[in-house]
Parts: sequence; C-alpha cells; structure tokens
Amino acid sequence: MKRGEYADYMSMMGWRDCIRSCRMIPMHRGQFRMKIYERENFGGQSHELMDDCDNIMDRYRMSDCQSCHVMDGHWLMYEQPHYRGRMMYMRPGEYRSFRDMGMSGMRWMSMRRIMDSC
Repeated sequence: MKRGEYADYMSMMGWRDCIRSCRMIPMHRGQFRMKIYERENFGGQSHELMDDCDNIMDRYRMSDCQSCHVMDGHWLMYEQPHYRGRMMYMRPGEYRSFRDMGMSGMRWMSMRRIMDSC
C-alpha cells in the first residue's frame, strides 16, 4: 500500500475481516528481471520479464505460471489478468513451486514491478 488514507480498505482490496501480516518493501533502483515458468521446478515454457505484464496468455501464450526466479527487483504477481484478484509479493529468489507455498489452485496471470515504496 502506498502512502495515503484508506477509509474502507477491506472492500477496496477484497480482504475479509483483518490484516494478518505486513512487510516493508525495500526501495529498488536498477534493473528488474524475473523469469517465469509454466510448470513447477522451472519446467515447461519460460519467459524473462523486465517490465510489467498485464496478461501472460496474450503476451506469451502461456496458460499458467507455476514457478519463477526473481533475479532483480521486487514484483507483485496477480491471479487474474490486468493486475486484479489476489496477489503475491515476490522478492529476489527462486520459487520452485507455488503449490508448495500454499498457493495450490491459484493461477498467476499478470505481474507488475514494484517501482516505489511511498
């Protein structure tokens, strides 16, 4: 969340009755790079992103993203195209299986760079 007032964050963000955790995202200056994979353990079709992608199906003809490697920058992944639905914060690292992270049944369809923290 960026700096500002949020009078009704629950309906705005689609949350239920509480916020369970919060993390400060460090400011990143420089290049953004993430490689997404169609299957777990970096398998199947793959593509490297350096900018936002509002729909992996339209851009890459990829129907799903089940693992990724974030090389540079911080990203948000969304379950629906055009940055909608539930989201997951991704910091640099290897993510071999979103299912093993408790995200089974979710599909990640759009990705956006976190460009500022205020």
